[in-house]
Amino acid sequence: MSKIIQERATIICKQDDKFLLVRKPKSKWSLPGGKIEKNETPDEAAIRELDEETGLKSKKFKYLAQVEISQTCHYVFETLVQAAEAPEPLNEIAACRWFSADELSKHKVRKSARKLIQQF
Repeated sequence: MSKIIQERATIICKQDDKFLLVRKPKSKWSLPGGKIEKNETPDEAAIRELDEETGLKSKKFKYLAQVEISQTCHYVFETLVQAAEAPEPLNEIAACRWFSADELSKHKVRKSARKLIQQF
């Protein structure tokens, strides 16, 4: 019996040499993104999720790949965020913060986020 695979739009937001991570209350840090709704394309989900979680209204997304990690199919996108744009935690997100690659090992970060950042 095969397990159901969840589909998720995942966004790697870069600003210089840092990556934007978000965190729900009492959860590990992860990349912004979320479930792809019915009748929604992965890129539409990426735009919606980034806005809902951080208030960032990026319109320039680069599609990187489709990656399966732990029963989840990630449609991975990348966007560059200008220094003048300041993400803020919205809706279910308790915090958002920029991390350098070195800082990732010093914080509780979801395994899938680490893998995707390393891969891309």
